[in-house]
Amino acid sequence: MNEEQLQQDIRRFLKTFGVAANREIEAIIRRAVETGAIGVEEPVRVRARLELLGSDFVVDEELRLS
Repeated sequence: MNEEQLQQDIRRFLKTFGVAANREIEAIIRRAVETGAIGVEEPVRVRARLELLGSDFVVDEELRLS
């Protein structure tokens, strides 16, 4: 296994995912605030799930809007 290539590919994947996820999170929150579905004082729960070879890795966080 080529460790250097693997690390490069992992970093590329995470960068692509991070940029796309950031844009999507911002758009979803913006729409929710504009429609009144959530208020800016309310924290928002966000969950990301990574699936790889039958294993799952989950990150749960809370985003503060103000």
